[in-house]
Amino acid sequence: MENKLSIVCVSATREKLQMTAMVASVAAASGSKVRVFFSMNSILHFVSGSNIEVPAEGEFASLLTTEGVPEFKNLFQMAVELGDVELLPCSMALELANIKDKDLDLDFAPATGLTKFLSDAEGGQLLSF
Repeated sequence: MENKLSIVCVSATREKLQMTAMVASVAAASGSKVRVFFSMNSILHFVSGSNIEVPAEGEFASLLTTEGVPEFKNLFQMAVELGDVELLPCSMALELANIKDKDLDLDFAPATGLTKFLSDAEGGQLLSF
């Protein structure tokens, strides 16, 4: 039986982006097939040249910026390099924000819709951040 983890990330807060990246990278290192679907506010942080500040949700966000804590973008890239991980931008979010696939700054797979993502997630675990 395939160990499959699907993650929906819609939050733009540092804590949730960091946790999504940590879960994806640990799952990848553990041999799971991982798909991370980025939509709504989360995708805005991956546009090349974007200067959008990553907001804090709470007090812990400042601790995540201390030396030695890998930045969430680096963790996502490491996850892709570690195993069977796809970073999937939401086609609707890209269209609404007028973002092209080529404008994204990580190793994103081609944009996909929510229906396809959920269909592919069937039979595995699904998390949302």
